[in-house]
Amino acid sequence: MNLNTARVFVRDIALARRFYAEALGLKPHSQDLARGWCVFNAGNCELVLEAVPADAAADRQALVGRVTGLSFLVPNLHVAHQDLKSRGVDFTAAPERQFWGGSVAGFRDPDGNRFQLVERDRA
Repeated sequence: MNLNTARVFVRDIALARRFYAEALGLKPHSQDLARGWCVFNAGNCELVLEAVPADAAADRQALVGRVTGLSFLVPNLHVAHQDLKSRGVDFTAAPERQFWGGSVAGFRDPDGNRFQLVERDRA
């Protein structure tokens, strides 16, 4: 099996598209903003943004603004952290060395969805 797609739920698809394209630098490859979705190339996986309408049921609303469990691998965490901060990305945790040998930093998108940047040790 090969993980192909990760979905992230947002409230404002146009704002989210701008953030992921401009602040994170991901490349969109298809979208229908009127229908509430946008797809980005994210390395070996596609990242799909899906809008949750304001009048959606509570269980759908709960999908927005949570820990995604998704990490973006970067070659140099401190460089990526400074670059993204300069583009207005809101970091929730500064770069920190982990017990397993790598380093991580946490950030969130405009809807509060949380992600990590990860740098693995070079062997």
